[in-house]
Amino acid sequence: MVPNRPPLQHAPMAKTAPVQRPKRRSSRSEQVLQILRHAIVVGELVDGERLIEDRIARQLNTSRGPVREALRRLEHEGLVVSYPYRGAVVRGVSDEEVHEVLIPIRLTLERFSFTKALEFMTEADFGELAKEVWQMGEGARTGDLLRCVEADIRFHEFVLSRSGQPHTAQVWGSIESRIRAYFFRFGLEADMSRLAAEHSELLAALQSGDREVLMDAVERHITVRTPGPVG
Repeated sequence: MVPNRPPLQHAPMAKTAPVQRPKRRSSRSEQVLQILRHAIVVGELVDGERLIEDRIARQLNTSRGPVREALRRLEHEGLVVSYPYRGAVVRGVSDEEVHEVLIPIRLTLERFSFTKALEFMTEADFGELAKEVWQMGEGARTGDLLRCVEADIRFHEFVLSRSGQPHTAQVWGSIESRIRAYFFRFGLEADMSRLAAEHSELLAALQSGDREVLMDAVERHITVRTPGPVG
């Protein structure tokens, strides 16, 4: 952990957390997972930083068991990597991974899924997507990057869910945490108001019912939304 960082439990989880906080006592490990995931995604825990079980357990007033389970799940999500004799370490999202892995995977998944979704989308579905565009606009207006990022994720997940292709949702789910991290990283350098405008264009392309118009909008949206160089 970096010295002088505020305790992890002070992370602003309630309003814009990536996952809803569980309501039952079952899952202390789930609560720890949410806090650590949030801290990694927003950059409070940085690439290469060691995640020491004892220290995290003390900060979160819990035992090592929930911390160990949370770290295992974060490793499965690709946000943490474990090394012999060193333990768990934060795994950041590099420019190379964004350009060579995440963007190509997204293009493949979303070209396919958005086209398939054209067959099933209803006016009610378009209304749901419009709500997410509004959320992005409000996030930009208030400077709430997490609100923008979460609405962005939900927009794309909703279309994937309407494609009738569950295997694409499974692939998306396997990289979702890293996509969220790169969305947040990009958002730190981007004009948030442009985010709502881009998704409004995607929504209009879906509503057009024109496959070529939609494919052009999807490719333009995904390929231009890349992080700039890190200073």
